[in-house]
Amino acid sequence: MKLILLCLLQSMILAMGQVFLKMTTHGLGHFEWSWQYFRGLLLNFPLFMCGMCFASASLLWVWIVKHYPLSQAYPLNSLSYVFGIVAAILLFGEKVSASVWIGTCLIVGGCVLVAKG
Repeated sequence: MKLILLCLLQSMILAMGQVFLKMTTHGLGHFEWSWQYFRGLLLNFPLFMCGMCFASASLLWVWIVKHYPLSQAYPLNSLSYVFGIVAAILLFGEKVSASVWIGTCLIVGGCVLVAKG
């Protein structure tokens, strides 16, 4: 049970990093090789939060794979896709097709089977 909770937390943090990355891209202008462009990147709060989320998720992942079998933990990592889809709908108003929902249900079903094993 502890593995499932840790993997849920790690997947949520990873998905939050993707949300911040998407927010970063919304605020960026066209790419250019200029000091102003890169200065804007360095001072971009969503990009900073993206990095913090990815760093936190990575550190938690290191702890998880140190203490649990990779064959159980790694499939549970796919829950980040599910959280990413939910965030895309709630935060960005994206429309999700039926085939994406079917795939999402398969991911969740696979995670349930792995968690029981």
